[in-house]
Amino acid sequence: MDIENKKIADIKPAGEKKSDVQFVSDFKDEKIGIDDSGDLMNKLKNFLDLSFETIRVVIVSLVIIFVVRSFVLQPFFVDGASMQPNFHDGDYLIVNEIGYRLENPERGDVIIFRYPGDPSKFFIKRVIGLPGETVEIRAGVIKIYSDENRDGFVLDESVYLQEGTVTSGNVFETLSEGEYYVLGDNRSASSDSRIWGKLENRFIIGKAWVRAWPFDNFAVFDGEEYQN
Repeated sequence: MDIENKKIADIKPAGEKKSDVQFVSDFKDEKIGIDDSGDLMNKLKNFLDLSFETIRVVIVSLVIIFVVRSFVLQPFFVDGASMQPNFHDGDYLIVNEIGYRLENPERGDVIIFRYPGDPSKFFIKRVIGLPGETVEIRAGVIKIYSDENRDGFVLDESVYLQEGTVTSGNVFETLSEGEYYVLGDNRSASSDSRIWGKLENRFIIGKAWVRAWPFDNFAVFDGEEYQN
C-alpha cells in the first residue's frame, strides 16, 4: 500500500483568487512491511500451538504415570538376603499390582506386601499356603492339607530351593478365607509366617513380575508349577 505525504497550500481569504493547490511529496514512496508482520504472527501462533501441545502431552503423561504407579505397576528394590538364591539384595523389581485385583495369589507366587507388624515396611516372600488349607512343617518337611487332599501332600520345592535347604520350625497352621502362609527362599535367614504368623490378603501389594536390574540378570516371572 503506497502512502504519499501531502502538503496543502495556503488558502487565501474570500474574494481573492484562489491559488493553485500544490502537492509536494516530502518522502519517497515506502511499503509498510505487512508481509513481515504476517510472518511474525504466524510464527507466534505456531509457537503457542507447540507450547500448548507440549504442555498437554506432559500433563497426560504425568496422569498416566500416576495411574500406572498407583494401580498397575510399581518398582521396588530388594533389601536383604531372605529370598536368596533367587532374589538378591539390590535387585530392582517391577511389581504387578493389578493382577491380584482380578485373581487370587497362587502357590509359588513371589509377592510383595506390607509387613503386618509394621505396615510402613515392605517384605518379599513366596506363597506356600492358600486360604482354606492347613500348613504343617515338621522335621524340615512342608505338608499341605486341604479339602481335596485330606491326607496331605509333601510340597516339592526343588524347582526354586537350593539342594540341602532345610525348612526349620514346628508348625500346624490352618488358614482362613483371605489368609496366606508365606516363606522366604533363604529359610535360615528369613522373617516369615513361621515367626509372625499368617498373612492377610489386605496387606498384599502385588506379584513380582520383572527383574529389571541388574541387566545381566533380567527376568520375567510367571510363577511356579509344582509336581504334586
